[in-house]
Amino acid sequence: MYGILSPECVMDNSPEGHTSFLREIPMNTRIHSDYSALDHPDIVQVVFHPRKSVSVSHTGGNIHEILISVDDDVVIGSRLYCPDGSAPTLLFFHGNGETVADYHEIGMMYNDAGINFWAVDYRGYGRSTGTSTCTSMMQDCQSIFEFVRDWRKEHLHLGPLIIMGRSLGSASALEVVWQYKNWTSGLIIESGVAHLLPVLQRLGVDTVRFGLTEREGFQNLEKIAHYPKPTLIIHAERDHIIPFTAGQALYDACLAHDRTFLKIPNANHNNLFLYGRTEYMAAVKHFTNSMTS
Repeated sequence: MYGILSPECVMDNSPEGHTSFLREIPMNTRIHSDYSALDHPDIVQVVFHPRKSVSVSHTGGNIHEILISVDDDVVIGSRLYCPDGSAPTLLFFHGNGETVADYHEIGMMYNDAGINFWAVDYRGYGRSTGTSTCTSMMQDCQSIFEFVRDWRKEHLHLGPLIIMGRSLGSASALEVVWQYKNWTSGLIIESGVAHLLPVLQRLGVDTVRFGLTEREGFQNLEKIAHYPKPTLIIHAERDHIIPFTAGQALYDACLAHDRTFLKIPNANHNNLFLYGRTEYMAAVKHFTNSMTS
């Protein structure tokens, strides 16, 4: 996951905004919240690749397995790596073929860097129940955020809360910061989707058959354009699933004063850490440190 920092990196240490615990109402009516056009079984089967976790093997100490209720009889599995409640916390939405358990070593790595890491699954993944659709994913990320926000308040975890999404998880992350921008401190997008239709087509979906346009998609570009807080975009130079131009498009659409683009040279969608672990971790640590200095 990693490369070089863009020279445009102006740090803005303004404090996190505080409003109320009521969900914010989006002001931009061009952004819709109806994702039902993406819920056809032929689309769902290429968007989601659920894997179950048969056991809980990493708990105790600073690691907590937490089930989050998102609907009647539906819970989402999550894992929190948290040695210090006052440290910055990354709320992380992973890619479509991954699970929370895949991020154990990375969670420990973040802890070593002074960062808490809270990874969450989707319906049907890991320890989660239910079956994923695009609609449920976009609704669940809001319920997850509200749970995390309230849990942190109850446990006096007062450090910055940064929303992070990888690949498919970029849609959840951008939905969260669009809906709750005043309750978040920053945004990190890794291997993020800019335009959904080319990704679906690359995965074999006949978007013409379904009558899909970008209007029916996640509208990530529109959402990131309305997020004013510090933003870090990370993308592999040779990403074979979501091309590097998508990362550039997200960066260009971002209007935040403090924005950074990290390119991981020679890496593809699945080996960013292999090619750029040092740069990746340095960029994330610098990004989170800027919110506590």
